[in-house]
Amino acid sequence: MFGAASRREFDLVLFWSLDRFSREGVYETLQHLQRLTAYGIGYRSFTEQYLDSCGLFKDAVISILATIAKQERVRLSERTIAGLQRARAKGRVGGRPPVICDRTRVAELRRSGMSLGQIAAEMGLAKTTVARMVSA
Repeated sequence: MFGAASRREFDLVLFWSLDRFSREGVYETLQHLQRLTAYGIGYRSFTEQYLDSCGLFKDAVISILATIAKQERVRLSERTIAGLQRARAKGRVGGRPPVICDRTRVAELRRSGMSLGQIAAEMGLAKTTVARMVSA
């Protein structure tokens, strides 16, 4: 739809209701509506008369949606932080699991002229792990 909108193949997007237009959340939906507006495409909700880019309250509706989107992002961030704290309290350690290997041997192999891929194969490690060890 956005490809056709950028080519101005239509003038208006008519949707039954905003939740039928997008279910991605308020912030993403607001971005979609703003993108349509930037392309010069209008939008209108069939069942929600206040959602009408051609109407009198266009700017007010966009402002309200932007405020709701901001609050949604704040709540999402708060829930994420709370979930991480809850996991830590239960003893969960996040992040990449530690790699146990002989770093001295990796350094020796690198000094001897072996490539990262060769060292990785020799030591049974991922090439990116070897690259991290060599650069540290």
